[in-house]
Amino acid sequence: METDIEPDKPYFFGDIEFLLFYVEECLYNLEQTCVGCWAERTPLHEAASLGQALRLQQLIRSGASVNIVAVDSITPLHEACIQGQTQCVRLLLEAGAQVDARNVDGSTPLCEACSAGSLECVRLLLEHGATVNPALTSRTTSPLHEACMGGNSDCAQLIVAEGAQLEAYDLYYGTPLHVACSNARVACAKVLLNAGAKVNAARLHETALHHAAKARSADLIEMLVQFGGNVYARDKHDKKPIDYTKLGSPPALCLQFYERTPMSLQQLCRVSLRTALGTRALDVVSKLDLPKPIVSYLRYC
Repeated sequence: METDIEPDKPYFFGDIEFLLFYVEECLYNLEQTCVGCWAERTPLHEAASLGQALRLQQLIRSGASVNIVAVDSITPLHEACIQGQTQCVRLLLEAGAQVDARNVDGSTPLCEACSAGSLECVRLLLEHGATVNPALTSRTTSPLHEACMGGNSDCAQLIVAEGAQLEAYDLYYGTPLHVACSNARVACAKVLLNAGAKVNAARLHETALHHAAKARSADLIEMLVQFGGNVYARDKHDKKPIDYTKLGSPPALCLQFYERTPMSLQQLCRVSLRTALGTRALDVVSKLDLPKPIVSYLRYC
């Protein structure tokens, strides 16, 4: 007896046409979503972002709210700070913009200004009472982290002088010093170390020296060691900083030298003094009745 056997059917009943239709629908929905997001960005946001101070002033005078939020809870002040639009920042603050407003990621305008490297915007925000140490969340970093990530040492120095926490701990990045070293920001690392940042602070047993080694920065390694960085520290993989360098490279040779050569008594004295003084080191050392070369050495100038 013959049996009728039906031909195999494709997994998708509409075959390739169905797939094409599905992709087109997804692209269309994505496009509409983006258009919707853009539509929620108000004229105030646009003027602040583009630095259109006159237009912004006119909008404010006509009654537009300076604290209106767009997608992701971004305020016009956020927009102005992201772009470093100093004049617009001033206008918004004088009109009553909330200086510590947070977007959906928890970032404040000060975080954005530090990330953008706009020193004048940072100054304005601080003059209007911006919080230097906003509470950290799992989705945001501190203004000091942002300054160090972008290599904006002037901004970092300014907010450190205003009391920024040197050991503010971010779940993903660690301390600001870790961020500076991961991104090979030598000037920022120097600001932090001179201010008293803990050179051997660890995240998952990983120190600033590990990050500097991974970033292949011999200059950073040299500076960290001079501030007491432990070249023998091991991370969660039981690796020392030198294990992250290429054999024969400047970072490897630098670490190799310090592993084989004990620090001089002179260096040990500086490290001990600065460690004992902590965040007061720069201020105290500057007031010591010592020859200028010694003061410069202790300050690591």
